[in-house]
Amino acid sequence: MTTLADVPLIIVSDNASSERRITPAWSIDHLKTKLEPITGVPPSSQRLSLKTAGNQVIPIEAADEENTYLASFPLAPYAELHVRDTRPPGARPNFTDTSGVEKYVMPEDEYEKKSNSVLAWKKAQKLGRFDPNAPSQEQAKRAAFAQEVEERGIAVGRRCRVGGDDTRRGVVMYVGEVKEIPGTIGAWVGIKLDEPAGKNDGSIGGTRYWGEPSELKNGVFVRPDRVEIGDFPVLDDLEDMEEL
Repeated sequence: MTTLADVPLIIVSDNASSERRITPAWSIDHLKTKLEPITGVPPSSQRLSLKTAGNQVIPIEAADEENTYLASFPLAPYAELHVRDTRPPGARPNFTDTSGVEKYVMPEDEYEKKSNSVLAWKKAQKLGRFDPNAPSQEQAKRAAFAQEVEERGIAVGRRCRVGGDDTRRGVVMYVGEVKEIPGTIGAWVGIKLDEPAGKNDGSIGGTRYWGEPSELKNGVFVRPDRVEIGDFPVLDDLEDMEEL
């Protein structure tokens, strides 16, 4: 007599969802006994149904469940076996409510010393932040700003405007990091505005990035996302004057 191979099924209930191997030679009654410690539902309160790949729902039930075997149902690998609890809600133990359970939280330094933890495995496999070839957070930020510079076509000598303000036109004088701006990394864009509406004269924190010392504050340093490169000539104030 040929013995049918076990079939892996996904057991789904209100309290659990897990993969289990089911033997087709089991009776329905025996299956329910096996499911009780998994789902917490007594055999007499279990209502079973099989959900196939085509989303067809097939009840697993019979008049004589002690002598009706699972081989008579279309068991397919990784089909879902749903276990419904027929007891009234008030009669069901709530296994998912852990609000009243005192929890132990392992100190972080103790967890880091364990050799059989997920953290230890990540270290051994050099995954995530333990990968020496993975870009650091700083490297990622620098790369993002560099990409913004490239995509916007920002380069020294190009005309631009700042922040979408048509009156703040100028020319790009510097592209790169500015160490004098505290707490920042990645590219800044130094712009010499056509009008003295800036914050500096091309120098910041004692470091000069362009030009000569001047009383006119027509220099600004902004992030690449605030710079718009294009045909922005110097504005002529006389163009807006009406003829007299």
